[in-house]
Amino acid sequence: QAQLVESGGGLVQAGGSLRLSCAASGRTFSHHAMGWFRQAPGKEREFVAAVSWSGANTYYIDSVKGRFTISRDNANNTVYLQMNSLKPEDTAVYYCAAGRIYGLGGTTPDDYGYWGQGTQVTISS
Repeated sequence: QAQLVESGGGLVQAGGSLRLSCAASGRTFSHHAMGWFRQAPGKEREFVAAVSWSGANTYYIDSVKGRFTISRDNANNTVYLQMNSLKPEDTAVYYCAAGRIYGLGGTTPDDYGYWGQGTQVTISS
């Protein structure tokens, strides 16, 4: 059974950094576009970043550009989200998702068919 498992969340002060990991098991997602979404309490799930299946293309929501970096290690079936200069408004549950085979990466939840269980990121001011 295919699974995506996020890790690396936690509590940090504003201005700090975290690195989220998303490890796949049960099947390889090396040919799938991959994405990160987040959901804060009382809000809808929001696109954060995506990477194409090859890793050549990346996409970000405007509010994280220049601060977050998505990357992938296909040999280890893992996707990362490096988050720097964190702000309190980044507080949310972060979800990893796998999208279309040979996809470039989508920005809506409907573009993704596999989801992890989420990891909590809390930024204190």
